[in-house]
Amino acid sequence: MEKLRIVFMGTPEFAVGILDTILQNNYNVVGVITAADKPAGRGQKLKHSAVKEYALEHDLKLLQPTNLKDEAFLSALRDLNANLQVVVAFRMLPEVVWKMPNYGTFNLHASLLPNYRGAAPINWAIINGEAKTGVTTFFIDDKIDTGAMIVSKETPIQSDENAGQLHDRLMVIGSEAVLATLKLIETGDCTTTIQRESADLKTAYKLNKDNCKIDWTKPGIEIFNLIRGLSPYPSAWTFIKDGNEEWNVKIYDAKFESEIHDLEVGSLIATKAAIKIAVKDGFVELLVLQFPGKRRMSTKEFLNGMVFSPTAIAT
Repeated sequence: MEKLRIVFMGTPEFAVGILDTILQNNYNVVGVITAADKPAGRGQKLKHSAVKEYALEHDLKLLQPTNLKDEAFLSALRDLNANLQVVVAFRMLPEVVWKMPNYGTFNLHASLLPNYRGAAPINWAIINGEAKTGVTTFFIDDKIDTGAMIVSKETPIQSDENAGQLHDRLMVIGSEAVLATLKLIETGDCTTTIQRESADLKTAYKLNKDNCKIDWTKPGIEIFNLIRGLSPYPSAWTFIKDGNEEWNVKIYDAKFESEIHDLEVGSLIATKAAIKIAVKDGFVELLVLQFPGKRRMSTKEFLNGMVFSPTAIAT
């Protein structure tokens, strides 16, 4: 079997950890494909992807197509003469791209497929209160995250773990899964499992402003899971109203205390050191937050310069 010549495709920090592992294990990466530079921040300066930064630092051949069907890109990709493509957190590939190499194109997905296909598997596993998750490698086909599975690795989700912490653990576990997959392919021992289809499969929907907003009428544990499942990015948020003032507040850390009470849902109880929001089965205490125009800070720190009235409410 011929030696692997790998093209790597990815964009965010999660993909960097995998690419680094591939290189550290002496695999031949003949090219890297990543997203085009995008304007970001107040100055709208062009920002490189995390994968581009890494590729530049390691003198890797780099392509940044805006159109994956563009003939100039396809020609440049063919010229790399890869026999395998590895995809981690990139975008949907056209058939002409994923069918190009002899050994195919495999993807690393941060869930135990077939559950949590889609854009935000790490977040939704926590939001939905799952006890475990993992990673799966699979050969890409013409749909999203549906291809034949190669390697799967499982890990428990800690009851207080947030998305950022799970992201970092899955990057390590994902690196192990990608290495195992590369070894199977290069030795000719790669076998696959077809994904089962079922009406009860859970989906990792794209995150947006609506599904990141806290609904205080939900059970406290669901609110707690939403907050940690969206922390540190993109973050859960709520409106806090006090008299004529209203703020859009990001919540990064909280805890839930089950308790019987007769307060209106959303009622805000503030002391000099703590903020609690009444929910139907107890209280959600806000531990780390960010008010508009302020930096992210602990609630205790924030309350040094803030006093709420007894009628303040979260909506």
